[in-house]
Amino acid sequence: MKVLVLGAGDLGTEAGLRFRAAGHHVTAWRRRPEVLPTDFATRRVDLSDDAIALPAIDPDTDIVVFTPAAPERSEAAYRRTYLDAARRAFDALARDGVSPRRFLLVSSTAVYGDAAGGWVDEDTAISPGTATARILAETEELVRASAATPVILRLSGIYGPGRNHLITQVRSGNARTPEKTVWTNRIHRDDAAAAIVHLCTMDPTPAQLYLGVDHEPAGLAEVQEFLAESLGVPRPGTGAARVNRGGDRRLSNARLLSTGFEFTFPTYREGYASVLAGQGVRHP
Repeated sequence: MKVLVLGAGDLGTEAGLRFRAAGHHVTAWRRRPEVLPTDFATRRVDLSDDAIALPAIDPDTDIVVFTPAAPERSEAAYRRTYLDAARRAFDALARDGVSPRRFLLVSSTAVYGDAAGGWVDEDTAISPGTATARILAETEELVRASAATPVILRLSGIYGPGRNHLITQVRSGNARTPEKTVWTNRIHRDDAAAAIVHLCTMDPTPAQLYLGVDHEPAGLAEVQEFLAESLGVPRPGTGAARVNRGGDRRLSNARLLSTGFEFTFPTYREGYASVLAGQGVRHP
């Protein structure tokens, strides 16, 4: 199959490599195509720049994967990177008469808002509490309305090679444990990329929405304690801790598991052990 990856950053590149390993042809668009793998077909494209026409899309494109990454957490940046870029992508597909069999958007569980530590799944109503989360929700609606077979993968807490913020905090002694349990949800970058490939290539038609998280929501204190023990440093002290930009909740991956998807890193323990062992690389 022919795959078009729009916005091939770290996650999109890893997904592209997995598509290639499975024998599929990959075309990737990004602002700096020179850093992409040499076995990708690449184009220099800024999806957020509406002053420049998008390149022609191969009419035989089977799969489009949209993995945007806003340069900053602002309403304007999110609007350009997600909503406006998605509109341009669909305009280009219509212009070239291309109707991919699947269009997958990587979104975020930030659209749910706070759940006071309760369980959340695909049937839970969204309640975006920030301007950026509202733009994500609008982008999801655009994809549902515009794609023949839309697939939305809401990810939470991506970590992996080169994503060392929490590790650095614990190692440096700057981490603080919240006074009450605050739930966190994660997925290793490699599992997120594998889920993208799985949902785009599995034989049954996928549902329109999946949550991309591992098997085990965990309190922040528990994860910090695991990292401190692994690093051989003192446990973080109690104090003010900024966590969960989108809200306190526990996310279920039952729908994703029901498709037959298998995690390489089912919990943060296996995932962070891999990161601490120096396994894998972060793609530029």
